[in-house]
Amino acid sequence: MSQNNKVALITGAGVGIGRAAAKALLQGGYQVVLTGRNLDKLQKAMSDIGGTADNCLAVACDVGKPDQVKKLFAAIREKFGRIDVLFNNAGIGAPAIPMEDLTYEQWMDVVNANLCGAFLCSQEAIRMMKAQSPQGGRIINNGSISAHAPRPMSAPYTATKHAISGLTKTISLDGRPFNIACGQIDIGNAATEMTERMAAGIMQADQSIKVEPRMDVDHVGQAVLHMAQLPLESNILNMTIMATKMPFVGRG
Repeated sequence: MSQNNKVALITGAGVGIGRAAAKALLQGGYQVVLTGRNLDKLQKAMSDIGGTADNCLAVACDVGKPDQVKKLFAAIREKFGRIDVLFNNAGIGAPAIPMEDLTYEQWMDVVNANLCGAFLCSQEAIRMMKAQSPQGGRIINNGSISAHAPRPMSAPYTATKHAISGLTKTISLDGRPFNIACGQIDIGNAATEMTERMAAGIMQADQSIKVEPRMDVDHVGQAVLHMAQLPLESNILNMTIMATKMPFVGRG
């Protein structure tokens, strides 16, 4: 199949990493489906990356809600007839407060967006990938450097990103018989709205506040495209892309 017949779905595509990935995949020859909770942001992102009604589709969806996810995939099936790449990117964090002060609702908001959303979208993608011809496809999960080392006061976000690592491995294993590959990209300090606080100064493990270097978010988009473009006989199970000088390797 030629690349311009392949279809990629990006969740959380209205801003930041999702928009950068949508741009890279579109420029790489994919037909792109952008989803997120805000349709206006999705349509603006689609316009900003040069998408048209022929090669892109914007669908509002809260990925933590099963009925909305089913409608999303029905729309993809109706317009494009298949799915070749799913980038599970949608995610949020909770307020940086002591864990014992978090409410159940704050915890569940993060779990639903970061973990349940990736699970529900993967379920629907796997169903399509198994049934379509040619069979198969690729799922890329947005992990985080928090999947390896937490920040202070980040229990919901860190817990879900560790869970994403387990989801990635099980999809990779269970997808083998059906030509479905699954990998994870762990991202550190891409310059987006979500990381603006790092540029202003953020708490470190020793409780000090330090400004952290960030990197161009388009570099993340190119990394996602690289993972997506591999033939299905090959898979990047784990990739870490990070601002070179951010505190992570060693002791900070």
